[in-house]
Amino acid sequence: MTTSSLGAVGVPTAPAPTAGAAGGTVSESPAEAPVGRTAHASPGGAGTLWRPTAPCTPQACLDAARRAEAIPLAVVRVAAVLFLLVLGFLMSPLGARLPADLVRRWCRWVVRAAGVRVRIDGGAAPAGGVLLVANHISWLDIPLLAAVRPARMLAKSEIRDWPVAGWLTARSGALFIDRDRIRALPETVARIAEALRAGEAVTVFPEGSTWCGRAQGPFRRAAFQAALDADVPVQPVRLQYRVAGGAPSTAAAFVGEDSLLTSVWRVATTRGLTAEVQVLEAIEPGSCRDRRSLAQAAQATVGVGRAGLS
Repeated sequence: MTTSSLGAVGVPTAPAPTAGAAGGTVSESPAEAPVGRTAHASPGGAGTLWRPTAPCTPQACLDAARRAEAIPLAVVRVAAVLFLLVLGFLMSPLGARLPADLVRRWCRWVVRAAGVRVRIDGGAAPAGGVLLVANHISWLDIPLLAAVRPARMLAKSEIRDWPVAGWLTARSGALFIDRDRIRALPETVARIAEALRAGEAVTVFPEGSTWCGRAQGPFRRAAFQAALDADVPVQPVRLQYRVAGGAPSTAAAFVGEDSLLTSVWRVATTRGLTAEVQVLEAIEPGSCRDRRSLAQAAQATVGVGRAGLS
């Protein structure tokens, strides 16, 4: 199925040139390379030491328990999510032949099956090649962005080993990257640019890790070079989760050492959770002179870097 992968972005850094129409080069410091969900430095190799991390942890950031849904209802919700993922896996061989509207509805169903209401505001994402970028909080972000526009996801290679979701991700057309290959960044940027030139949408989470939603991380710049090289717009999207009454909530956050199953169960047992998706004004090609200014413009639009989104 042409949907986003259930994972996050993983791109290593290297001071080498990348192919592209604009002839741009990619040479970033370790702190600038876009990577995936919260990662931790490993002493086993230099290729893992630079991975961005977020300070968010389940113990420090997750909301105190509110009135929860009954356990039987939560079990039904988890089963419904798994059913829809398996259904997506079975339909995945159809690939691009599936209507985009059907894919968007399927992604909404996944979120709704978890007991989360969905509210999407703003205009439609541009047609043709476009780089979708958003702040990153939860595993729910993936189907939510695909509900805006089905896209290829830049995903870390470890996701291939995930049960069910790994198979679905591989069938979805995700662009996988081995984050331990420290010289893979130019190749990755070139692959993203190639997909964008072909008229495809590609989704990237430039923060490089999941944050709890009360605060966000800076946008890394490397993936924005692909949009410059392909001369396509960047579509910023702002994500936030709220509980009944409108208060911001961290219940959906997937951070630190949280397991996927634990996060899914917390979402399924949270009462009145709503996912808000704001499709912001697209940044047109030529409006920014380089990837630094383009990343800064996208970050300012999304609101990343503030102490939470209001």
